[in-house]
Amino acid sequence: MSSSTLRAGSARADITPAMGIQLAGDIGRVRPTEEIRERLYAGALALESGDTRLCLVSLDLLGISTEWASEIRARAARRFGLDPARVILHVVQNHASPTIGHCFVKESCALMPAEYPWLRGGDERYNEPAASAILNAIGNALAALRSVRVETGRGIDGRVAFNRRFVMRDGSGRCHPPTCSPDILHAEGPADPEVGVMRLVAGDDSPVAILLHHTCHPCHGYPERFVIGDWPGAWAELARRAQGKGCEALVINGCCGNIHHANHLDPRQVHDHRLMAGRLQETAAAALGRMTRHDSGELRFARRVLRLPLRRLADSEVEEAREYLRRHPEPEWNDAARTSVNWDWVYAVMRIDLKDTQDRDPLCDYEIAAVRLGDAALVTLMGEPFVEAQLRIKRESPAPFTWVAHFCHGYAGYLPTSDAFTRGGYETRTSNGSKFEPDALETVTRTSIELLKGLFP
Repeated sequence: MSSSTLRAGSARADITPAMGIQLAGDIGRVRPTEEIRERLYAGALALESGDTRLCLVSLDLLGISTEWASEIRARAARRFGLDPARVILHVVQNHASPTIGHCFVKESCALMPAEYPWLRGGDERYNEPAASAILNAIGNALAALRSVRVETGRGIDGRVAFNRRFVMRDGSGRCHPPTCSPDILHAEGPADPEVGVMRLVAGDDSPVAILLHHTCHPCHGYPERFVIGDWPGAWAELARRAQGKGCEALVINGCCGNIHHANHLDPRQVHDHRLMAGRLQETAAAALGRMTRHDSGELRFARRVLRLPLRRLADSEVEEAREYLRRHPEPEWNDAARTSVNWDWVYAVMRIDLKDTQDRDPLCDYEIAAVRLGDAALVTLMGEPFVEAQLRIKRESPAPFTWVAHFCHGYAGYLPTSDAFTRGGYETRTSNGSKFEPDALETVTRTSIELLKGLFP
């Protein structure tokens, strides 16, 4: 299949929240939007070759609930004739932005007071405007389809992303210990230093879209009340300027469940999302000077929906949560102004909500999709997997270039390594935010590799 058979179109839409909309990325804290420092966007890339047609959307948001992801995909199917499974909604997990829908508890959960809707994680006022803008971006990208060729490259940058979990001297695991704490023994795991670049170029050598890949939690705006695009938004803006008018830039964030921009071993580190974006753009620019042009523009798609077991809850864990809520039936406030709730109260609610879900169905759908584009591959996963999964997928992938995107298709919480469960820590605390059995990441990783091998026989 020649490169001329591949068609691509790109577009973006503004999804910046209105003033007062709740910003996500925190637990039990009210964060109304008080300042817009940077605009937020939905970037859409439509791809078509033969009978295969799909659309990838990168969102400058903290999250999207599985219910709302399904709703937007269904609307895209009705409006544009797309297979809803081939509408890939990817969230970069920007902690200075809203969420579409609620992620902490089910809509039916009655334990959170209606007068504090922000406790659920989202803001109902934001959902419809954001969904409408996303659909407009998809439609405009489809309308812009034209023949392209594929170019890929990579660079290595160890300056901006680090493993945020540490093994302490007592053997426990800790997320974000004090910088240079004498109780630190070593970092628990690796980071992924790859900076991936894919450019789709029209026959007149004008770029249609550029995809940028790196792996790191975007948390520079946490827990403030201003809106920024964090490093993904700033990097996309730099890339758009460099590529010129008509080229949209989409950032793909990898498995950053245990990866962060804070280097807890460097007391002099400067935390600045624009500095980070500038370094990534510098590395990407060098990669653009040595791109690999793909002779094939083959576009293929594979998908599998796993039925993963929800984590078994001991009777003692459930009773502990219920007893806590009997003592504190209303939110346990940290302040007189009622702007912050004790995390233990929120976790107790989430644990009871998880138990209710488990009683109705002990298994949960987990969607994995894989896309072949020339000799490059993209794997899309739900939730926040630890980076070890991504590194193994890359290592065992048959494709010369393989990227993994986290937080696609809806919300699924953390997927830590089985080793991390033996040490504990924030990401392993049982709730809707960490709800699968310890072997879930291994199952997801193995299935992803199987899908890739099917696309690259």
